[in-house]
Amino acid sequence: MDAQDWLALLAILLCLLLSFFFSGSETALTALSRARMLRMEKGGNPRARIVNQLIESRERLIGGILLGNNLVNIAASSLATGLLLVWFGPVGVVYATIAMTAIVVVFTEVLPKTIAINAPERIALLVSRPIRFVVTILGPVLIWIERFVRLLLAQFGMRVGESQPILAAREELRGAVDLLHREGGVEKHDRDMMGGVLDLRELEVSDVMIHRTEMITVCADDRPEIVLKAVLDAPVTRIPLWSRTPDNFVGILHVRDLLVALQEAGGNLAKIDVVSLARPPWFVPTVRSLTEQLKAFRRRRTPLALVVDEYGEVMGLVTLEDIIEEIVGDITDEHDVNLPGVWPQPDGSVHVEGSVPIRDLNRAMEWNLPDEQATTIAGLVIHEARSIPDVGQTFTFYGFRFGVLMKDRNRITSLRITPLSRPPSR
Repeated sequence: MDAQDWLALLAILLCLLLSFFFSGSETALTALSRARMLRMEKGGNPRARIVNQLIESRERLIGGILLGNNLVNIAASSLATGLLLVWFGPVGVVYATIAMTAIVVVFTEVLPKTIAINAPERIALLVSRPIRFVVTILGPVLIWIERFVRLLLAQFGMRVGESQPILAAREELRGAVDLLHREGGVEKHDRDMMGGVLDLRELEVSDVMIHRTEMITVCADDRPEIVLKAVLDAPVTRIPLWSRTPDNFVGILHVRDLLVALQEAGGNLAKIDVVSLARPPWFVPTVRSLTEQLKAFRRRRTPLALVVDEYGEVMGLVTLEDIIEEIVGDITDEHDVNLPGVWPQPDGSVHVEGSVPIRDLNRAMEWNLPDEQATTIAGLVIHEARSIPDVGQTFTFYGFRFGVLMKDRNRITSLRITPLSRPPSR
């Protein structure tokens, strides 16, 4: 071989190395975690700042990499074809096609992309400055290419940059958390907490409130000793007071206020006016989102509110603890009664109280029952059955068999739920 052939081989090798570089850079810069890169930039990493700047103009970045990659690939193929034509004559074209195809696919496409996909952030940081240089040098060419592409697409009614992502940011984040949990990178408890935070804006107060049928209330018209006994027997520290009728709430009584008044009265219950000790009730609508209600709790510095419907009727109550439990799960203390209302059976079925919220059941059993049309499991059965079922009736939907075990008038109090197959994990 003469000096000219050696120069051609060196040029081909250089082009293949540049192709290796461009292919790996493209994969690394498109597969990296933007959240992790932003965190690194805030930590003072100058290369992370360059990467984030490149990603902000993604069209220009991809265009520069593709343009550079195609230039070196075409140059390498042309040089190889010319060299093999000199060596082998016309059949050299066939040799060049086979050899360059194998080399480009294996060594400048699959190999660099495999390396980059396994360490995208590390590779992106390494190539950040060279890629910025390439994008800057090719900038004028890329501007004209972008304009031409936009003009071409406009002829077919496509406007680049006007389309919106199919998934909202919250759904993308939820999908990422679920994927990390499936791969073992995030534990179930952490995944549930993240999902609870993302759900706060979508859930309403009515989804987490304590229904009025389960509220602990006290009649303010009763004798003080009866009120005191009821308050001390209750497992809560704040109790709604009603007067004359159970729908007429006159205040929220704090146990501490009652005990302080009792001490000041020297233990004489006759001197205590229970209504005057109660704090004014706070009413909130059922349709308020949990995010707004959480902010309202912080503003008013009170952890309890009565929930009313559109007609002003009290439907239940909501507490700060109810909202926090949507994020961290059930919170229990030494006064809580450990009755979750869910009892797994040896045969694989589960006995469930009708008042158990669907969201809590999904969390506890790793199920995925829908909670858009009903809040409790009994409500879901009634919604799907389109009637109030009798004891002994069974229904099958969403991959489960629901059997009614007990009723109290028109209220389903106990169900047996049997998975017909292993339900998908949430």
